[in-house]
Amino acid sequence: MYKRQALKAVAGVKLTEMERSKEKGFCCGAGGGRMWMEETIGTRVNENRAKEALATGATTVATACPFCMTMMSDGVKHFNKESEVKVMDIAELTASSLPLP
Repeated sequence: MYKRQALKAVAGVKLTEMERSKEKGFCCGAGGGRMWMEETIGTRVNENRAKEALATGATTVATACPFCMTMMSDGVKHFNKESEVKVMDIAELTASSLPLP
């Protein structure tokens, strides 16, 4: 809840939720150790989740989890979108909006 409020407070940010979010959230897979697994059946979990994030049309994907940061970054790279879509920690995003001392 507070993460979304922090993002909404950043000037110029339009918060766009992914279809599977909040109570229907979908893990990127790293919390279950999938970042170290070589999946050979179906699609990689992080690629599935990154595809959902890219489908929102967002230019920045924000996350509060260091595992998600890695998995989303890898997923965005898989789709060759790293020059178009940034993956940032929510703390980085909110800090970038603060005035410099």
